[in-house]
Amino acid sequence: MAITLNQLSGFLAVAETGSVSGAAEKLVVTQPSVSASLLALSRELGVELTERAGRGIRLTPAGQAFEPYARDVLGLLAQGAQTAREAADPSLRQLRIAAVTTAGEYIVPPLLRAFSAVNPDIALTLEVGNRRRVFQRVLDREADVAIGGRPPADGRLTGYPFLENEVVLIAAPDDPLVRRRTVPVDELAPRTWLLREEDSGTRMLVEDYLAHHDLQPRTVTLGSNGAIKQAVRAGLGVSMQSRVAVELELESGVVGTIHVQGGLPELRWYVLHSATGPVRPPAEALIAFVRTAAAGAVVEDAQRALRGTADAASPSG
Repeated sequence: MAITLNQLSGFLAVAETGSVSGAAEKLVVTQPSVSASLLALSRELGVELTERAGRGIRLTPAGQAFEPYARDVLGLLAQGAQTAREAADPSLRQLRIAAVTTAGEYIVPPLLRAFSAVNPDIALTLEVGNRRRVFQRVLDREADVAIGGRPPADGRLTGYPFLENEVVLIAAPDDPLVRRRTVPVDELAPRTWLLREEDSGTRMLVEDYLAHHDLQPRTVTLGSNGAIKQAVRAGLGVSMQSRVAVELELESGVVGTIHVQGGLPELRWYVLHSATGPVRPPAEALIAFVRTAAAGAVVEDAQRALRGTADAASPSG
């Protein structure tokens, strides 16, 4: 099979931009060269990979099926080239991490600080986003590892649980449900539920929980953990959040916790990498580190310090 890297690059550029002209601009080549690459690739595979869609181009079902394999090939080659350079010159070692928003804000920083202390020669970069974007960055080989929730069931990501992710249901501190020992689930139906943006892992968690209990409350979508916490403080509604994201607010008493009969979902934080191809040595080092007891202690120390900050800031502190 005589598939070339230029053909794969042209195909993926068309998939991303939706046009030959956009792909040509992205790759800094001529439009005829992109068209020729697409035609040659389709002939080599014996199927049509693209089709007209108005003024643009979209992938056919065959093209959609082929796309992840094309990304794997180019991504693996890029990672292989980087690994070769690092083997020749260890000073070039680098690690690209993607983390879901809550982990990126509260879990990953102390972990990376501790990891860097024992691996000072590895240059680290961190990208924070919602679950869908973070997992796609790893699948596209644009990140080496991810920190997030349980991997999807399609098997394209390998994940290792390394830390408990306790979930709490928060409300304004003067909410009557906060003062009760436990609250039946059906009493939460009349409340407004505050949700994160589409493709957020936290939003998916809440939607699954509501569907499981056959609840259909009014919902309001807000764009960040910070916006949700402020809305909860103002009494706009209730929200299910990772405890690490609301530790300071809980300790200082500006939000309260509703204890639900039957409890809330039990979650874990995962470190994840692509299920295909070798794992680069710097990624292996981080994966091994976060799964140690020492890494868990680092996160707990950070949370303990945060609680101490809240105690010192409280009127009685």
